[in-house]
Amino acid sequence: MKEQELIRRYEQGERDFSGLNLTGADLRKVILIGVNFSKTNLTGANLSKAFLTKTQFNGALLHRTNLSFAKMGETRMADADLTKSNLSGAFLVKSKLPKANLSGANLTGANLTGANLRRANLCSATLTFTNLRESNLTGVNLNWANMYEAKLIAARLFGAELTGVNLRRAYLNGIDLSAVDLNGVNFSEAKLNGANLAGANLIATNFSRALMRNIKLNGADLTGANLTGANLVRANLNSSKLYEADLSEADLNEATFIGANLEKAELFNTIGLTPKMKSHTIRKDEWYSHLLDIMALRKS
Repeated sequence: MKEQELIRRYEQGERDFSGLNLTGADLRKVILIGVNFSKTNLTGANLSKAFLTKTQFNGALLHRTNLSFAKMGETRMADADLTKSNLSGAFLVKSKLPKANLSGANLTGANLTGANLRRANLCSATLTFTNLRESNLTGVNLNWANMYEAKLIAARLFGAELTGVNLRRAYLNGIDLSAVDLNGVNFSEAKLNGANLAGANLIATNFSRALMRNIKLNGADLTGANLTGANLVRANLNSSKLYEADLSEADLNEATFIGANLEKAELFNTIGLTPKMKSHTIRKDEWYSHLLDIMALRKS
């Protein structure tokens, strides 16, 4: 079907365009509100800046489709193939994308507030500056996704796959990532105030200069983690494992470490750590050996 015919039929009141072949169609800035494009082939089509509110794309083929800055609030895209599509700047508030394939897609600056992405595939997707507040990311595949400065406040991430994800400078205040495998994830400069990471696997995770006030890290494995310069005021680190973790220049005022393992942790210039806790750590570096010697002299 040609673009002109599609628009003419829409203007005549037709809304069902399911199953059509619209490969490579040029539909920039068109108004197609409430249309049914289910199982339609829109591979390589250009729908940038189109008005597609409440449109259905269930099972549609949208591979490499340009949907940049499209208005797509409350759209339905269950099982849609959006691999390597361009959704940068798109408005997708309260849209439904369960099981959609968005691997390699570009969602830079897109607004997905309250969207349902349950079990969607976002592997290697670009989600920089993306708004995912209150979105459902249950069981989603975010392996190797770039989520630099993404907003994830109140998002649900139960069962999400997060291997190699970049969450640098992301907004994660109050997020629940308890018992999640976050081995090696980059949280540097992220905002994690009040977040729950209790029991999480945080081996070699990067939290440098992150804001982590009132965070729950009890029972977490932080072996080899980078916490340099992190704000851990009133953090709960009870029963956590901080073996060889780097806490240099971290703010630990009012943080609790009951039963924590700080063996070989780096505590150079930490703020708020008691001498008693420092004396139970083991480091071979010259500065720390000197500090321990001073403490021993004071006790004698």
